[in-house]
Amino acid sequence: MGRSRAYAPRDVSSPIFTRGPSLPELDARAREIFRRIVEGYLETGEPVGSRTLSKGGLSLSPASIRNTMQDLTQLGLLGAPHASAGRLPTHAGLRLFVDGLLEVGDVAEEERRSIEARLHAHGRNYEDALNEASAILSGLARGAGVVVTPIRDAGVKHVEFVALGGERTLAVMVFEDGTVENRLIRLPAGVTPSALQEASNFLNARLRGRTLVEAKSDLRAELDGAKRELNEAAARLVEGGLAAWGGGEVEDRALIVRGRANLLEDRQAVDDLERVRSLFEDLEQKEQLIQLLDGVRDGQGVRIFIGAETRLFSLSGSAVIAAPYMTGSQRVLGAIGVIGPARLNYARVIPLVDYTARVLGQVMNA
Repeated sequence: MGRSRAYAPRDVSSPIFTRGPSLPELDARAREIFRRIVEGYLETGEPVGSRTLSKGGLSLSPASIRNTMQDLTQLGLLGAPHASAGRLPTHAGLRLFVDGLLEVGDVAEEERRSIEARLHAHGRNYEDALNEASAILSGLARGAGVVVTPIRDAGVKHVEFVALGGERTLAVMVFEDGTVENRLIRLPAGVTPSALQEASNFLNARLRGRTLVEAKSDLRAELDGAKRELNEAAARLVEGGLAAWGGGEVEDRALIVRGRANLLEDRQAVDDLERVRSLFEDLEQKEQLIQLLDGVRDGQGVRIFIGAETRLFSLSGSAVIAAPYMTGSQRVLGAIGVIGPARLNYARVIPLVDYTARVLGQVMNA
């Protein structure tokens, strides 16, 4: 991954997450033992015992290490899955580690080139670029890659319906920011070239200069009254176009999730199928996931949520690492991230999410 640097934490507020002690409250011995336990757990997924630590270069007896581990457990930073087992970090412990002790690496040059090439290969086909970004993160981070599509807040410049032959037409919408949305819709029976033009004229007269969010509800109401004037086939075309184009509302926006199968590769996950089942159910909660990722839009960098820091993942105990992607003028478009077990490789995934978000922003702004 290249050189390491300290991770700059972002504030995370949650009504159901109680923070543990701060790092300055731990003395040097407790801090070092805590760091080694967390790093060992993140690497192996297994609890770390006092004997392992004493053999790892600590100039302390196993008894002294056990006493410190007990203190850390009482502080809520460590837990024990079994009475005789070693210790592993709690979610509060992981948060303390991520905010105070984590050092992240740089994305390797080869991975940078791969991310750039794969995203730029799609040109101005933004839908494909978003899908590719999600696939990139799921593959490199070995978790589920998630992307929420942008809120469309640019005004409409032009609308057109283009007959493709057979029973299909291409609904084309050009926005004032230069982006284009194309949707294939089924042609209603009896559509003529004049009906296509009539539907295009109707929408252009009412949409030009307005956002879809502003215009869709008014348009639907107006369409009911205009059906007497519009050709029946043209009216159905307008309805089909309005249904196909996203308007920016949560229910209209796409949530792209790739790499669910990666969540089954973790050895602990296989042993804890109930948690995995819960996580898979969480990933189906489109509206809540979009709201979570929209919350990332307010920040300027990577945000991390662990376990109960989000209501959505409190039962599965999963982690989310996400970042906004934005235009060159720093206008936030959406968010992209990785979801996986709390034992994610934070040092690797944080810079991957950050870099992919930045490249995706460049592609969306091209």
